[in-house]
Amino acid sequence: MPIFGTDGVRGLANGILTADLALTLAQATAVVLGQGRTAEARKAEGKRLTAVVARDPRVSGHFLTAAVAAGLASSGVDVLEAGVIPTPALAFLVADRDADFGVMISASHNAAPDNGIKIFARGGVKLPDEVELRIEQAMSGEMLRPTGAGVGRIDRFADAEDRYVVHLLGSLPNRLDGIHVVLDCAHGAASGVSPETFRDAGAEVTVIGADPDGLNINDGVGSTHLDNLAEAVVRLGADIGIAHDGDADRCLAVDAQGAHIDGDQIMAILAVAMKQRGHLTDDTLVATVMSNLGLHVAMREHGITVRQTAVGDRYVLEDMNRGGYALGGEQSGHVIMSEFATTGDGLLTGLHLVAEMARQKKSIAELAAVMTVYPQVLINVRDVDKDRVIDDEGVQQAVRAVEAELGDSGRVLLRKSGTEPLVRVMVEAADAESVRTYAERLADVVRERLAL
Repeated sequence: MPIFGTDGVRGLANGILTADLALTLAQATAVVLGQGRTAEARKAEGKRLTAVVARDPRVSGHFLTAAVAAGLASSGVDVLEAGVIPTPALAFLVADRDADFGVMISASHNAAPDNGIKIFARGGVKLPDEVELRIEQAMSGEMLRPTGAGVGRIDRFADAEDRYVVHLLGSLPNRLDGIHVVLDCAHGAASGVSPETFRDAGAEVTVIGADPDGLNINDGVGSTHLDNLAEAVVRLGADIGIAHDGDADRCLAVDAQGAHIDGDQIMAILAVAMKQRGHLTDDTLVATVMSNLGLHVAMREHGITVRQTAVGDRYVLEDMNRGGYALGGEQSGHVIMSEFATTGDGLLTGLHLVAEMARQKKSIAELAAVMTVYPQVLINVRDVDKDRVIDDEGVQQAVRAVEAELGDSGRVLLRKSGTEPLVRVMVEAADAESVRTYAERLADVVRERLAL
């Protein structure tokens, strides 16, 4: 069974994800990423391979970081331990220090008992599927075993956070003075750096969810639990709330009335602003097939093309890299601004969102009104043969019938789960009642036609 999922290796710490696995994975990573023209050239020049390693604050990160660092150092790689920092900070630092690769110990928005290992290649970019497969195969092969002076060193990356903060502040087109922001840091990796950066940028900042104890990460807080943030914003009379997840690669928001603002709305605001400033490459935004129909309508009205990819920020990034596009992301809040980042960055996104409020002197609700969110119903149909969903003529005939009835006013998407025996049925339309009716009709067809 493959160990790499859609975003690295993830599972129950000390269950699936053991210290032994972390060490072996690190050694295999050194074998695979220590090859190639650039790595060989560095070794020929007498330069040692270097990796940046960081973690979020969950308690299991301590032993997993130690295992990863040991695996790399035993393979002759010098390790810079950056401590607790966001995933996008790790990606930035790999590029900033010209390191050969980076390893992030985090399970993102998962609960504390889980953990994960994300690997970034030179330049701070996520690994393509074929490289992950090579690393997985190398785990059962011969490892590098240098001795004497050939073994790696493990040193503290003392100014890691400062470098990242300077980078974020340098990306801003204007300051955030006069705006009261409530930050929910999910008791995660952003708990120290996000409040500091927003304050340095000029915002008035109130912080919640920023007391990590190793066990409370994502526990009722952060981007997957916006109610506490909404309550705080309304109670304090703040202008906006910004929510991160555990490793701070996501950003969602709430307005002054507590209404939720998702990743699609954030992308719409940023896309229009970037086009106005001439920073939106080819007037194009990259989003996944799960993005709301309202995003497509709004972008069309502003002369912006929306390119669609499979679900997953890695696929968004691949398409952005191929076309040189400047902005892309997901409804979940993974937003990629390629001028400044190689991956989704919740701090960068939040800062630029608030910067638009300051620049235009508008509330976040006024900015979000650029897009109307269409009602969307998602039904998970379980215990079905998901692999037949595309080929079954009865299912496809039902889809075509609903699409014909919706016309240009709605959208249908059937997608198989990557990890469970289920099919996701999604329908969007302007009318909420009809959306539910159509979704249930298609779910019944899937249930009947694809039953196991």
